[in-house]
Amino acid sequence: MKKLIKNKGGFNVGDMLPLGMTIVTVGIALSLGLTVLADFKADQTVGTSAYNGTAKAEEDLVKFTSYLPTIALVIVVSIIIGIIVRYLFFRQ
Repeated sequence: MKKLIKNKGGFNVGDMLPLGMTIVTVGIALSLGLTVLADFKADQTVGTSAYNGTAKAEEDLVKFTSYLPTIALVIVVSIIIGIIVRYLFFRQ
């Protein structure tokens, strides 16, 4: 059983930089997407299905981007908990 647990992969402190870069890249992509949607919405006539669809997509992207800090916090907390568990229970 110990061999199975010892070989099990998980997050390490070294994984924080790639995860942070991924979150920043996702944030940049979402902000560019919101800019494009705002431009499309500005070109549409108010009340048409194209305008309504673009407005709904823009609203949903704004809602999703509000979750990015929570996602980052969960990732960091899971890495910290993993380090603490590894230190406390799997010392040699």
